Amino acid sequence: MTTKEAPAAPAQSPRIIYRQAMARDGADQAEVFHHAIMQGAAAHYSVKQREAWANLLPREASVWVARQALYTTLVAACDGRCVGFLELNMPQAHIETLYVWPSLARRGIGTNLLVHAKRLLLENGCGRVTIEASLVLADSLLRRGWQERGDQRVAHDGEPLPRRRLEKRLMAVET
Repeated sequence: MTTKEAPAAPAQSPRIIYRQAMARDGADQAEVFHHAIMQGAAAHYSVKQREAWANLLPREASVWVARQALYTTLVAACDGRCVGFLELNMPQAHIETLYVWPSLARRGIGTNLLVHAKRLLLENGCGRVTIEASLVLADSLLRRGWQERGDQRVAHDGEPLPRRRLEKRLMAVET
């Protein structure tokens, strides 16, 4: 059999690896942040709201690397590139950010990042976790057992950005 006749390898979906962020992820984090807001949040926020939100943090790797020193940052990597990330304020048991590349949204990447964050919190003795969720994320978290703790409206560049305060009790599961 020649190589032309050899059966093609079955197509595989990209493999996602979950790990701690590294400095090399900073540039990708900046792009995921920007595109998740500008494209992924289009159905929930106006263009002006999304521009104000996206301008909160520069699209510079150094900014995101500095944030890695402030927060426990977990990334979802595909082929070595960050395609999603979660920033966890461990002392406050609070999720600061959760973003996934728009074309990969709704494939479980954010859910898996949350699973890893909850595991870390449980290992550190935390019994609950909080988040100020965007309108993009809030409903899916509520369906997964998070509890509503009120609406919140923040403004950036004069644009109101509604979000929802949510909380989830953490329980260890024996395996």
